[in-house]
Amino acid sequence: MSAADTKAWLKHYPEWVPHNLDYRNLTILDAYDNNLAFNADRTALNFFGRTQTYAELDAQVRRAAAGLRAFGVRPGDRVAILLPNCPQHIIAFYAILKLGATVVEHNPLYTAHELTHPFQDHAARVAICWDKSAPMLEKLRETTPLETIISVDMTEAMPRLQRLALRLPVPQLRKTRAKLTGEAPNTVPWEVLIGSALGGSGRDIETPESVTPETIALILYTSGTTGAPKGAQLSHGNMTANMIQGKHWVPNLGEQKEVFLAALPMFHAYGLTMVALEGVYCGAEIVLLPAPDMKLIMQVMKKYKPTWIPGVPALYEKIVEAAVESNLDISSVRAAFSGASSLPVSTVEKWERLTGGRLVEGYGLTECSPILVGNPMDGNRRPGYIGIPFPDTDIRIANPDNLDEAQPDGTEGEVLARGPQVFKGYLNQPEATANSFHNGWYRTGDIGVMEEDGFIRLVARIKEIIITGGFNVYPSEVEEVLLAHPDIKECAVVGMPRADGSENVCAAITLVEGAALDPEGLKEYCREQLTRYKVPRKFYHFEQLPQDQMGKIRRREVQAQLIARYGGNPS
Repeated sequence: MSAADTKAWLKHYPEWVPHNLDYRNLTILDAYDNNLAFNADRTALNFFGRTQTYAELDAQVRRAAAGLRAFGVRPGDRVAILLPNCPQHIIAFYAILKLGATVVEHNPLYTAHELTHPFQDHAARVAICWDKSAPMLEKLRETTPLETIISVDMTEAMPRLQRLALRLPVPQLRKTRAKLTGEAPNTVPWEVLIGSALGGSGRDIETPESVTPETIALILYTSGTTGAPKGAQLSHGNMTANMIQGKHWVPNLGEQKEVFLAALPMFHAYGLTMVALEGVYCGAEIVLLPAPDMKLIMQVMKKYKPTWIPGVPALYEKIVEAAVESNLDISSVRAAFSGASSLPVSTVEKWERLTGGRLVEGYGLTECSPILVGNPMDGNRRPGYIGIPFPDTDIRIANPDNLDEAQPDGTEGEVLARGPQVFKGYLNQPEATANSFHNGWYRTGDIGVMEEDGFIRLVARIKEIIITGGFNVYPSEVEEVLLAHPDIKECAVVGMPRADGSENVCAAITLVEGAALDPEGLKEYCREQLTRYKVPRKFYHFEQLPQDQMGKIRRREVQAQLIARYGGNPS
Protein backbone atom coordinates (compact mmCIF):
# COMPACT_ATOMS: atom_id res chain seq x y z
CA MET A 1 0.00 0.00 0.00
CA SER A 2 1.14 3.54 -0.75
CA ALA A 3 1.80 6.32 1.73
CA ALA A 4 -1.46 7.95 0.64
CA ASP A 5 -3.43 4.76 1.36
CA THR A 6 -2.00 4.34 4.86
CA LYS A 7 -1.84 8.09 5.64
CA ALA A 8 1.79 7.55 6.56
CA TRP A 9 2.14 11.25 7.35
CA LEU A 10 0.10 10.92 10.56
CA LYS A 11 3.07 9.46 12.43
CA HIS A 12 4.90 12.75 11.85
CA TYR A 13 2.23 14.88 13.51
CA PRO A 14 3.54 16.65 16.63
CA GLU A 15 1.85 15.56 19.85
CA TRP A 16 -0.37 18.66 19.95
CA VAL A 17 -1.85 18.13 16.45
CA PRO A 18 -4.97 15.90 16.43
CA HIS A 19 -5.41 13.45 13.58
CA ASN A 20 -9.00 14.64 13.24
CA LEU A 21 -10.63 17.90 14.25
CA ASP A 22 -14.11 18.91 15.37
CA TYR A 23 -15.21 21.81 13.17
CA ARG A 24 -18.40 22.14 15.21
CA ASN A 25 -20.47 23.14 12.19
CA LEU A 26 -19.11 26.67 12.56
CA THR A 27 -19.59 29.62 10.27
CA ILE A 28 -17.07 32.46 10.18
CA LEU A 29 -19.56 34.54 12.17
CA ASP A 30 -19.88 31.85 14.85
CA ALA A 31 -16.11 32.01 15.34
CA TYR A 32 -16.29 35.81 15.40
CA ASP A 33 -19.08 35.84 18.01
CA ASN A 34 -17.33 33.23 20.17
CA ASN A 35 -14.20 35.35 20.30
CA LEU A 36 -16.21 38.48 21.07
CA ALA A 37 -17.84 36.75 24.04
CA PHE A 38 -14.45 36.02 25.63
CA ASN A 39 -12.18 38.81 24.37
CA ALA A 40 -14.35 41.93 24.07
CA ASP A 41 -11.83 44.10 25.95
CA ARG A 42 -8.73 42.79 24.17
CA THR A 43 -7.01 44.89 21.54
CA ALA A 44 -8.22 43.72 18.14
CA LEU A 45 -6.71 46.07 15.56
CA ASN A 46 -3.64 48.28 15.53
CA PHE A 47 -3.12 50.71 12.65
CA PHE A 48 -0.07 52.97 12.94
CA GLY A 49 -0.52 52.86 16.71
CA ARG A 50 -4.25 53.58 16.85
CA THR A 51 -5.97 50.62 18.46
CA GLN A 52 -9.49 49.36 19.01
CA THR A 53 -10.82 46.53 21.13
CA TYR A 54 -12.94 43.66 19.87
CA ALA A 55 -16.01 45.35 21.38
CA GLU A 56 -15.19 48.55 19.47
CA LEU A 57 -14.56 46.52 16.32
CA ASP A 58 -17.96 44.87 16.67
CA ALA A 59 -19.69 48.23 17.07
CA GLN A 60 -18.16 49.37 13.78
CA VAL A 61 -18.99 46.08 12.07
CA ARG A 62 -22.63 46.56 13.06
CA ARG A 63 -22.73 50.18 11.89
CA ALA A 64 -21.15 49.21 8.57
CA ALA A 65 -23.65 46.37 8.18
CA ALA A 66 -26.51 48.77 8.90
CA GLY A 67 -25.16 51.17 6.28
CA LEU A 68 -24.84 48.42 3.69
CA ARG A 69 -28.38 47.29 4.50
CA ALA A 70 -29.56 50.85 3.81
CA PHE A 71 -27.95 50.55 0.37
CA GLY A 72 -30.00 47.44 -0.30
CA VAL A 73 -27.51 44.67 0.49
CA ARG A 74 -29.41 41.50 1.32
CA PRO A 75 -28.58 37.83 2.04
CA GLY A 76 -27.02 36.19 -1.00
CA ASP A 77 -25.85 39.46 -2.54
CA ARG A 78 -22.21 39.97 -3.44
CA VAL A 79 -20.23 42.98 -2.24
CA ALA A 80 -16.75 43.74 -3.57
CA ILE A 81 -13.84 44.89 -1.42
CA LEU A 82 -10.82 46.61 -2.99
CA LEU A 83 -8.70 47.69 -0.03
CA PRO A 84 -5.15 47.46 1.27
CA ASN A 85 -4.68 46.17 4.82
CA CYS A 86 -6.46 48.67 7.06
CA PRO A 87 -9.13 48.53 9.80
CA GLN A 88 -11.90 49.31 7.31
CA HIS A 89 -10.99 46.15 5.39
CA ILE A 90 -11.63 43.84 8.33
CA ILE A 91 -14.72 45.82 9.39
CA ALA A 92 -16.17 45.60 5.87
CA PHE A 93 -15.40 41.89 5.60
CA TYR A 94 -17.33 40.96 8.73
CA ALA A 95 -20.12 43.48 8.06
CA ILE A 96 -20.86 41.94 4.67
CA LEU A 97 -20.96 38.45 6.16
CA LYS A 98 -23.17 39.72 9.01
CA LEU A 99 -25.86 40.46 6.43
CA GLY A 100 -25.64 36.98 4.92
CA ALA A 101 -23.95 38.40 1.82
CA THR A 102 -20.79 37.22 0.07
CA VAL A 103 -17.45 39.06 0.06
CA VAL A 104 -15.63 39.38 -3.27
CA GLU A 105 -12.00 40.41 -2.76
CA HIS A 106 -10.02 42.27 -5.43
CA ASN A 107 -6.59 43.84 -5.62
CA PRO A 108 -7.10 47.62 -5.25
CA LEU A 109 -4.24 48.26 -7.69
CA TYR A 110 -5.90 46.43 -10.58
CA THR A 111 -6.93 48.40 -13.65
CA ALA A 112 -10.46 48.79 -15.00
CA HIS A 113 -9.53 46.40 -17.80
CA GLU A 114 -8.48 43.73 -15.29
CA LEU A 115 -11.66 44.17 -13.23
CA THR A 116 -14.28 44.40 -15.96
CA HIS A 117 -14.71 40.65 -16.46
CA PRO A 118 -14.82 39.79 -12.73
CA PHE A 119 -17.41 42.52 -12.03
CA GLN A 120 -19.52 41.33 -14.94
CA ASP A 121 -19.20 37.81 -13.57
CA HIS A 122 -20.06 38.35 -9.91
CA ALA A 123 -22.40 41.29 -10.61
CA ALA A 124 -21.77 43.12 -7.34
CA ARG A 125 -23.87 46.29 -7.13
CA VAL A 126 -21.88 47.67 -4.18
CA ALA A 127 -18.11 48.01 -3.86
CA ILE A 128 -16.01 49.24 -0.94
CA CYS A 129 -12.73 50.58 -2.24
CA TRP A 130 -9.60 52.53 -1.40
CA ASP A 131 -10.27 56.13 -2.39
CA LYS A 132 -7.26 56.09 -4.74
CA SER A 133 -8.95 53.21 -6.62
CA ALA A 134 -12.29 55.01 -6.92
CA PRO A 135 -11.63 56.85 -10.22
CA MET A 136 -10.66 53.53 -11.80
CA LEU A 137 -13.72 51.79 -10.36
CA GLU A 138 -15.95 54.60 -11.63
CA LYS A 139 -15.21 53.38 -15.17
CA LEU A 140 -16.95 50.07 -14.42
CA ARG A 141 -20.37 51.62 -13.85
CA GLU A 142 -21.09 51.70 -17.59
CA THR A 143 -20.13 48.10 -18.36
CA THR A 144 -21.02 46.20 -15.17
CA PRO A 145 -23.91 46.09 -12.65
CA LEU A 146 -21.89 48.23 -10.20
CA GLU A 147 -24.01 51.06 -8.75
CA THR A 148 -22.66 52.20 -5.38
CA ILE A 149 -19.00 52.90 -4.64
CA ILE A 150 -18.04 53.42 -1.00
CA SER A 151 -14.63 55.06 -0.72
CA VAL A 152 -12.19 54.60 2.15
CA ASP A 153 -9.63 57.18 3.22
CA MET A 154 -7.15 55.03 5.16
CA THR A 155 -5.72 58.04 6.97
CA GLU A 156 -9.02 58.40 8.86
CA ALA A 157 -8.11 55.22 10.76
CA MET A 158 -4.72 56.59 11.84
CA PRO A 159 -4.00 58.29 15.18
CA ARG A 160 -5.27 61.88 15.25
CA LEU A 161 -1.85 63.51 15.47
CA GLN A 162 -0.51 61.53 12.52
CA ARG A 163 -3.63 62.33 10.54
CA LEU A 164 -3.25 66.05 11.23
CA ALA A 165 0.47 65.96 10.48
CA LEU A 166 -0.23 64.60 7.00
CA ARG A 167 -2.17 67.81 6.27
CA LEU A 168 0.77 70.09 7.04
CA PRO A 169 2.30 72.00 4.08
CA VAL A 170 5.50 69.98 4.21
CA PRO A 171 6.61 68.40 0.89
CA GLN A 172 7.56 65.01 2.37
CA LEU A 173 4.30 64.78 4.36
CA ARG A 174 2.29 65.74 1.30
CA LYS A 175 4.07 63.03 -0.66
CA THR A 176 3.25 60.46 2.04
CA ARG A 177 -0.37 61.58 2.13
CA ALA A 178 -0.62 61.29 -1.65
CA LYS A 179 0.47 57.66 -1.38
CA LEU A 180 -2.22 56.88 1.19
CA THR A 181 -5.27 58.77 -0.02
CA GLY A 182 -6.76 60.56 -3.01
CA GLU A 183 -9.84 62.30 -4.38
CA ALA A 184 -12.90 60.08 -4.80
CA PRO A 185 -15.75 62.03 -6.45
CA ASN A 186 -19.15 60.41 -7.02
CA THR A 187 -18.65 58.00 -4.12
CA VAL A 188 -20.08 57.49 -0.64
CA PRO A 189 -17.40 58.17 2.01
CA TRP A 190 -16.84 55.37 4.53
CA GLU A 191 -17.69 57.77 7.35
CA VAL A 192 -21.16 58.25 5.84
CA LEU A 193 -21.62 54.48 5.57
CA ILE A 194 -20.98 53.94 9.27
CA GLY A 195 -22.69 57.15 10.39
CA SER A 196 -25.84 56.77 12.47
CA ALA A 197 -27.84 58.95 10.07
CA LEU A 198 -27.72 56.31 7.33
CA GLY A 199 -28.31 52.96 8.98
CA GLY A 200 -28.28 53.47 12.71
CA SER A 201 -26.17 51.59 15.22
CA GLY A 202 -26.89 48.17 13.75
CA ARG A 203 -27.57 46.71 17.19
CA ASP A 204 -30.69 45.09 15.76
CA ILE A 205 -28.76 43.17 13.11
CA GLU A 206 -28.75 39.41 13.56
CA THR A 207 -27.08 36.94 11.26
CA PRO A 208 -29.75 35.46 8.97
CA GLU A 209 -30.74 31.88 9.76
CA SER A 210 -30.05 31.06 6.12
CA VAL A 211 -26.29 31.39 6.77
CA THR A 212 -24.82 27.91 7.29
CA PRO A 213 -21.37 26.36 6.82
CA GLU A 214 -22.42 25.66 3.22
CA THR A 215 -23.15 29.33 2.48
CA ILE A 216 -20.62 30.98 0.16
CA ALA A 217 -18.64 33.48 2.24
CA LEU A 218 -15.94 34.55 -0.18
CA ILE A 219 -15.16 34.70 -3.88
CA LEU A 220 -11.55 35.13 -4.99
CA TYR A 221 -10.51 35.33 -8.63
CA THR A 222 -7.68 33.04 -9.65
CA SER A 223 -4.93 34.24 -11.93
CA GLY A 224 -6.42 32.59 -14.98
CA THR A 225 -3.61 30.41 -16.36
CA THR A 226 -5.86 29.83 -19.35
CA GLY A 227 -8.71 32.13 -20.33
CA ALA A 228 -10.33 34.74 -18.12
CA PRO A 229 -9.90 34.64 -14.32
CA LYS A 230 -12.34 32.38 -12.53
CA GLY A 231 -14.13 33.15 -9.27
CA ALA A 232 -13.34 30.46 -6.69
CA GLN A 233 -16.25 30.14 -4.25
CA LEU A 234 -15.25 29.41 -0.66
CA SER A 235 -17.92 28.57 1.88
CA HIS A 236 -18.04 29.50 5.56
CA GLY A 237 -17.25 25.86 6.28
CA ASN A 238 -14.24 25.82 3.94
CA MET A 239 -12.68 28.83 5.60
CA THR A 240 -13.43 27.94 9.21
CA ALA A 241 -12.00 24.46 8.58
CA ASN A 242 -8.71 25.91 7.34
CA MET A 243 -8.69 28.41 10.19
CA ILE A 244 -9.12 25.63 12.77
CA GLN A 245 -6.56 23.42 11.04
CA GLY A 246 -4.05 26.27 11.09
CA LYS A 247 -4.62 27.04 14.75
CA HIS A 248 -3.97 23.44 15.76
CA TRP A 249 -0.88 23.18 13.55
CA VAL A 250 0.92 25.89 15.52
CA PRO A 251 1.72 25.02 19.15
CA ASN A 252 -0.23 27.04 21.73
CA LEU A 253 -1.50 29.53 19.15
CA GLY A 254 -4.12 31.72 20.82
CA GLU A 255 -3.53 30.34 24.30
CA GLN A 256 -1.61 33.47 25.30
CA LYS A 257 -1.48 37.06 24.11
CA GLU A 258 -0.84 36.98 20.38
CA VAL A 259 0.28 39.80 18.12
CA PHE A 260 -0.20 39.04 14.41
CA LEU A 261 1.79 40.98 11.82
CA ALA A 262 -0.52 41.58 8.85
CA ALA A 263 1.96 42.33 6.07
CA LEU A 264 0.40 39.89 3.59
CA PRO A 265 -2.40 41.50 1.56
CA MET A 266 -5.84 40.40 2.71
CA PHE A 267 -7.20 40.39 -0.84
CA HIS A 268 -5.36 37.05 -1.19
CA ALA A 269 -6.65 33.88 0.46
CA TYR A 270 -3.39 33.40 2.36
CA GLY A 271 -3.41 36.81 4.03
CA LEU A 272 -7.15 36.76 4.65
CA THR A 273 -7.27 33.33 6.29
CA MET A 274 -4.02 33.53 8.23
CA VAL A 275 -4.61 37.08 9.50
CA ALA A 276 -8.22 38.30 9.40
CA LEU A 277 -9.76 34.93 10.25
CA GLU A 278 -7.03 33.26 12.30
CA GLY A 279 -6.29 36.48 14.16
CA VAL A 280 -9.88 37.06 15.20
CA TYR A 281 -10.36 33.37 16.04
CA CYS A 282 -7.35 33.55 18.39
CA GLY A 283 -8.32 36.90 19.90
CA ALA A 284 -5.03 38.35 18.66
CA GLU A 285 -3.94 41.94 18.26
CA ILE A 286 -3.69 42.36 14.49
CA VAL A 287 -1.11 44.96 13.45
CA LEU A 288 -2.17 46.09 9.99
CA LEU A 289 0.28 47.34 7.38
CA PRO A 290 -1.14 48.73 4.11
CA ALA A 291 2.07 47.68 2.32
CA PRO A 292 5.03 45.47 3.32
CA ASP A 293 7.31 48.48 3.80
CA MET A 294 10.43 47.32 5.61
CA LYS A 295 10.84 50.53 7.59
CA LEU A 296 7.30 50.15 8.93
CA ILE A 297 7.81 46.46 9.62
CA MET A 298 10.92 47.18 11.67
CA GLN A 299 9.02 49.79 13.68
CA VAL A 300 6.29 47.23 14.37
CA MET A 301 8.83 44.55 15.31
CA LYS A 302 10.46 46.91 17.79
CA LYS A 303 7.33 48.46 19.33
CA TYR A 304 4.64 45.77 19.24
CA LYS A 305 6.66 42.51 19.35
CA PRO A 306 4.74 40.27 16.90
CA THR A 307 4.42 36.62 17.91
CA TRP A 308 3.08 35.20 14.62
CA ILE A 309 4.07 36.20 11.08
CA PRO A 310 2.58 34.44 8.06
CA GLY A 311 4.56 35.42 5.00
CA VAL A 312 6.60 34.54 1.96
CA PRO A 313 10.34 33.77 1.67
CA ALA A 314 11.24 37.24 0.41
CA LEU A 315 9.56 38.85 3.43
CA TYR A 316 11.47 36.74 5.95
CA GLU A 317 14.75 37.35 4.15
CA LYS A 318 14.22 41.11 4.20
CA ILE A 319 13.22 41.12 7.88
CA VAL A 320 16.36 39.16 8.76
CA GLU A 321 18.57 41.53 6.77
CA ALA A 322 16.98 44.61 8.34
CA ALA A 323 17.09 43.18 11.86
CA VAL A 324 20.77 42.32 11.56
CA GLU A 325 21.57 45.73 10.08
CA SER A 326 19.74 47.57 12.88
CA ASN A 327 20.76 45.12 15.63
CA LEU A 328 17.07 44.61 16.48
CA ASP A 329 15.84 41.85 18.78
CA ILE A 330 13.05 39.93 17.00
CA SER A 331 12.87 37.02 19.44
CA SER A 332 9.19 37.76 20.16
CA VAL A 333 8.25 35.79 17.02
CA ARG A 334 7.41 32.26 18.16
CA ALA A 335 6.18 30.93 14.83
CA ALA A 336 6.11 31.80 11.15
CA PHE A 337 4.53 30.00 8.20
CA SER A 338 5.81 30.52 4.68
CA GLY A 339 3.98 29.98 1.42
CA ALA A 340 3.77 31.10 -2.24
CA SER A 341 7.25 29.91 -3.25
CA SER A 342 10.09 27.63 -2.19
CA LEU A 343 11.67 28.51 1.17
CA PRO A 344 15.49 28.46 1.06
CA VAL A 345 17.20 26.56 3.86
CA SER A 346 19.52 29.52 4.40
CA THR A 347 16.53 31.76 5.15
CA VAL A 348 15.20 29.27 7.70
CA GLU A 349 18.55 29.01 9.43
CA LYS A 350 19.03 32.77 9.68
CA TRP A 351 15.44 33.33 10.82
CA GLU A 352 15.48 30.71 13.54
CA ARG A 353 18.89 31.84 14.76
CA LEU A 354 17.58 35.38 15.23
CA THR A 355 14.10 34.62 16.59
CA GLY A 356 14.52 31.32 18.39
CA GLY A 357 11.13 30.41 16.90
CA ARG A 358 10.07 28.10 14.09
CA LEU A 359 9.79 28.97 10.41
CA VAL A 360 8.24 26.25 8.25
CA GLU A 361 7.09 25.96 4.67
CA GLY A 362 3.61 25.01 3.54
CA TYR A 363 1.57 24.72 0.38
CA GLY A 364 -1.89 25.62 -0.77
CA LEU A 365 -4.07 27.20 -3.42
CA THR A 366 -6.82 29.80 -3.50
CA GLU A 367 -9.31 27.00 -4.13
CA CYS A 368 -8.28 25.34 -0.85
CA SER A 369 -8.87 28.28 1.52
CA PRO A 370 -5.79 28.14 0.95
CA ILE A 371 -3.61 25.68 2.92
CA LEU A 372 -3.43 21.92 2.31
CA VAL A 373 0.02 20.95 3.51
CA GLY A 374 2.61 22.15 6.02
CA ASN A 375 5.87 21.10 7.58
CA PRO A 376 5.57 20.07 11.24
CA MET A 377 6.44 22.78 13.75
CA ASP A 378 8.26 20.49 16.16
CA GLY A 379 11.54 20.53 14.25
CA ASN A 380 10.64 17.41 12.26
CA ARG A 381 10.38 19.45 9.06
CA ARG A 382 12.21 18.49 5.90
CA PRO A 383 14.11 21.04 3.78
CA GLY A 384 13.00 21.05 0.15
CA TYR A 385 9.60 19.55 1.00
CA ILE A 386 6.29 21.36 1.39
CA GLY A 387 5.42 19.08 4.30
CA ILE A 388 2.57 16.73 5.12
CA PRO A 389 -1.22 17.06 4.82
CA PHE A 390 -3.17 19.05 7.40
CA PRO A 391 -5.65 17.15 9.62
CA ASP A 392 -8.61 15.66 7.71
CA THR A 393 -6.82 16.41 4.43
CA ASP A 394 -5.95 13.69 1.94
CA ILE A 395 -3.33 14.02 -0.77
CA ARG A 396 -2.59 11.49 -3.48
CA ILE A 397 -0.23 11.53 -6.44
CA ALA A 398 -1.85 10.38 -9.67
CA ASN A 399 -0.64 9.51 -13.14
CA PRO A 400 -1.36 12.71 -15.13
CA ASP A 401 -2.42 10.62 -18.12
CA ASN A 402 -4.73 8.38 -16.06
CA LEU A 403 -5.93 10.00 -12.85
CA ASP A 404 -7.45 6.74 -11.62
CA GLU A 405 -3.94 5.31 -11.41
CA ALA A 406 -1.94 6.17 -8.30
CA GLN A 407 1.77 6.75 -8.75
CA PRO A 408 4.15 4.64 -6.65
CA ASP A 409 5.76 6.38 -3.68
CA GLY A 410 8.70 8.50 -4.79
CA THR A 411 7.31 8.95 -8.31
CA GLU A 412 6.22 12.23 -9.88
CA GLY A 413 2.56 12.78 -10.67
CA GLU A 414 -0.31 15.24 -10.39
CA VAL A 415 -1.19 16.30 -6.85
CA LEU A 416 -4.84 15.59 -6.02
CA ALA A 417 -6.47 16.81 -2.82
CA ARG A 418 -9.63 16.52 -0.79
CA GLY A 419 -10.61 17.94 2.56
CA PRO A 420 -13.06 20.27 4.30
CA GLN A 421 -11.14 23.32 3.05
CA VAL A 422 -11.53 22.49 -0.67
CA PHE A 423 -13.79 24.96 -2.46
CA LYS A 424 -17.32 24.57 -3.82
CA GLY A 425 -16.54 25.38 -7.43
CA TYR A 426 -16.11 28.34 -9.77
CA LEU A 427 -18.82 30.98 -10.05
CA ASN A 428 -20.88 30.59 -13.23
CA GLN A 429 -18.43 27.99 -14.57
CA PRO A 430 -19.93 24.50 -14.23
CA GLU A 431 -17.66 23.04 -16.91
CA ALA A 432 -14.48 24.46 -15.36
CA THR A 433 -15.66 23.22 -11.97
CA ALA A 434 -16.27 19.73 -13.31
CA ASN A 435 -12.85 19.68 -14.97
CA SER A 436 -11.20 20.68 -11.70
CA PHE A 437 -12.36 17.54 -9.91
CA HIS A 438 -11.89 13.85 -10.56
CA ASN A 439 -14.08 11.49 -8.56
CA GLY A 440 -14.25 13.96 -5.68
CA TRP A 441 -10.54 14.85 -5.75
CA TYR A 442 -9.47 18.40 -6.56
CA ARG A 443 -6.89 18.60 -9.34
CA THR A 444 -4.27 21.09 -8.18
CA GLY A 445 -2.48 21.28 -11.52
CA ASP A 446 0.81 20.74 -9.70
CA ILE A 447 3.35 17.98 -10.18
CA GLY A 448 4.65 16.51 -6.95
CA VAL A 449 6.16 13.48 -5.26
CA MET A 450 5.04 11.76 -2.07
CA GLU A 451 7.72 9.78 -0.27
CA GLU A 452 6.91 6.54 1.53
CA ASP A 453 6.68 8.38 4.86
CA GLY A 454 4.11 10.88 3.54
CA PHE A 455 6.30 13.94 3.04
CA ILE A 456 5.54 15.77 -0.20
CA ARG A 457 7.88 17.54 -2.57
CA LEU A 458 6.54 19.94 -5.17
CA VAL A 459 8.11 19.73 -8.61
CA ALA A 460 6.27 22.14 -10.93
CA ARG A 461 3.03 23.55 -12.21
CA ILE A 462 1.79 21.38 -15.07
CA LYS A 463 1.29 24.45 -17.25
CA GLU A 464 4.78 25.77 -16.45
CA ILE A 465 6.65 22.60 -17.44
CA ILE A 466 9.14 23.35 -20.20
CA ILE A 467 9.26 20.80 -23.01
CA THR A 468 12.63 20.79 -24.75
CA GLY A 469 13.74 18.13 -27.21
CA GLY A 470 10.97 15.83 -25.98
CA PHE A 471 12.10 16.11 -22.34
CA ASN A 472 10.19 17.74 -19.47
CA VAL A 473 12.07 20.39 -17.49
CA TYR A 474 10.65 21.62 -14.19
CA PRO A 475 11.51 25.31 -13.64
CA SER A 476 11.73 24.94 -9.85
CA GLU A 477 14.46 22.30 -10.16
CA VAL A 478 16.66 24.57 -12.26
CA GLU A 479 15.85 27.59 -10.10
CA GLU A 480 16.93 25.73 -6.98
CA VAL A 481 20.36 25.14 -8.52
CA LEU A 482 20.68 28.74 -9.70
CA LEU A 483 19.67 30.21 -6.34
CA ALA A 484 22.53 28.33 -4.70
CA HIS A 485 25.01 30.28 -6.85
CA PRO A 486 26.61 33.08 -4.83
CA ASP A 487 26.11 35.70 -7.58
CA ILE A 488 22.38 35.13 -8.09
CA LYS A 489 19.83 36.91 -5.93
CA GLU A 490 16.58 35.91 -7.68
CA CYS A 491 15.69 33.93 -10.77
CA ALA A 492 12.86 32.69 -12.93
CA VAL A 493 13.30 29.82 -15.38
CA VAL A 494 10.93 29.84 -18.35
CA GLY A 495 10.51 28.23 -21.75
CA MET A 496 11.04 30.30 -24.87
CA PRO A 497 9.24 28.98 -27.97
CA ARG A 498 11.22 27.56 -30.88
CA ALA A 499 10.23 27.20 -34.50
CA ASP A 500 9.95 23.41 -34.14
CA GLY A 501 7.25 23.75 -31.46
CA SER A 502 9.50 22.89 -28.55
CA GLU A 503 11.13 25.35 -26.15
CA ASN A 504 14.51 26.60 -25.03
CA VAL A 505 15.22 26.66 -21.31
CA CYS A 506 16.05 30.26 -20.37
CA ALA A 507 16.76 31.98 -17.06
CA ALA A 508 15.97 35.54 -16.03
CA ILE A 509 18.12 36.55 -13.07
CA THR A 510 18.89 39.39 -10.71
CA LEU A 511 22.39 39.60 -9.30
CA VAL A 512 23.73 40.34 -5.84
CA GLU A 513 25.44 43.69 -5.45
CA GLY A 514 28.83 43.78 -7.13
CA ALA A 515 28.31 40.67 -9.26
CA ALA A 516 28.50 40.69 -13.06
CA LEU A 517 26.59 38.53 -15.51
CA ASP A 518 28.74 35.59 -16.68
CA PRO A 519 26.56 33.38 -18.92
CA GLU A 520 29.28 30.85 -19.74
CA GLY A 521 30.31 30.54 -16.11
CA LEU A 522 26.69 29.98 -15.09
CA LYS A 523 26.23 27.35 -17.79
CA GLU A 524 29.30 25.50 -16.59
CA TYR A 525 28.04 25.71 -13.02
CA CYS A 526 24.66 24.27 -14.06
CA ARG A 527 26.25 21.46 -16.08
CA GLU A 528 27.89 20.21 -12.90
CA GLN A 529 24.50 19.68 -11.27
CA LEU A 530 21.95 19.26 -14.04
CA THR A 531 21.43 17.00 -17.02
CA ARG A 532 22.44 18.80 -20.19
CA TYR A 533 18.92 19.46 -21.50
CA LYS A 534 18.01 21.23 -18.23
CA VAL A 535 20.86 23.75 -18.47
CA PRO A 536 19.55 27.19 -19.53
CA ARG A 537 20.50 28.13 -23.08
CA LYS A 538 20.31 31.83 -22.29
CA PHE A 539 20.64 34.02 -19.21
CA TYR A 540 18.96 37.42 -19.09
CA HIS A 541 19.83 40.04 -16.51
CA PHE A 542 16.92 41.91 -14.90
CA GLU A 543 17.25 44.77 -12.44
CA GLN A 544 14.06 43.47 -10.84
CA LEU A 545 11.85 40.49 -11.62
CA PRO A 546 8.08 41.04 -11.70
CA GLN A 547 6.39 39.85 -8.52
CA ASP A 548 2.83 39.68 -7.26
CA GLN A 549 1.72 41.28 -3.99
CA MET A 550 2.73 38.11 -2.16
CA GLY A 551 6.33 38.47 -3.30
CA LYS A 552 6.05 35.52 -5.66
CA ILE A 553 7.91 35.88 -8.96
CA ARG A 554 5.51 35.86 -11.89
CA ARG A 555 7.07 33.39 -14.34
CA ARG A 556 4.46 33.98 -17.00
CA GLU A 557 5.09 37.72 -16.92
CA VAL A 558 8.84 37.13 -17.19
CA GLN A 559 8.21 34.88 -20.17
CA ALA A 560 5.91 37.44 -21.80
CA GLN A 561 8.51 40.20 -21.36
CA LEU A 562 11.24 38.06 -22.91
CA ILE A 563 9.07 37.06 -25.85
CA ALA A 564 8.07 40.70 -26.41
CA ARG A 565 11.72 41.74 -26.28
CA TYR A 566 13.34 38.94 -28.27
CA GLY A 567 10.49 37.21 -30.11
CA GLY A 568 10.08 33.46 -30.31
CA ASN A 569 13.75 32.80 -30.98
CA PRO A 570 15.84 34.89 -28.56
CA SER A 571 19.43 35.57 -29.49
